[in-house]
Order: sequence, then C-alpha cells, then structure tokens
Amino acid sequence: MENQFLSILALVALVLLVAVTGGVGYLTLVGWRDRQLRDKENRELRLSGKKTKVTPTRKI
Repeated sequence: MENQFLSILALVALVLLVAVTGGVGYLTLVGWRDRQLRDKENRELRLSGKKTKVTPTRKI
C-alpha cells in the first residue's frame, strides 16, 4: 500500500515538473518572440524617420 502511494506521488511530481518546465519554456519563447517583433518595428520606424517608438505594454 505504501509503495503504491509513493509511486503515484512520484508520478504526480514528475508530471508537475514537466508541466512547469513547459510553461516556463513557453513564456520564455513568447517573450523572446515579442521582443524580436518590437525591435523589428523600432528599426523600421528609425529607417522611415518617424519619431514614435514602440514600447512594451507589459513586463514579464
């Protein structure tokens, strides 16, 4: 009985570890992609001569 409980607990811990790691990876990728797009827009604005700068709407 105790062995089965520990096995289930270990499995739940592994699933949570994978889920949290995947979530952190996803948020990192989204932040990186957003920063790349923002930098690209800022470069295009500089080349066009406009004064408006694209600023981030939120910080992660």
